[in-house]
Amino acid sequence: MAKTANNKKFMIKKGDTVMVIAGDDKGKTGVVLKVLTKKDAVIVEGCKIAKKAVKPSEQNKEGGFANVEMPIHISNVKKVEG
Repeated sequence: MAKTANNKKFMIKKGDTVMVIAGDDKGKTGVVLKVLTKKDAVIVEGCKIAKKAVKPSEQNKEGGFANVEMPIHISNVKKVEG
């Protein structure tokens, strides 16, 4: 029986402190900003930062580049107690 996106249960929730256990940011800890259930991923503050191009707009007249946290697969993080 296949599970759909709505039936998934994660032990990690928004606001939890987690440690990255695999990848380029291995060993870093941070707070979960968002849980993406459809992608089985989480966005962790200060981990997996990428530069994104930003077009000039009303708020940002210059445009340029912005540092953005990218999703990390849920299997690559573990919850830290405390």
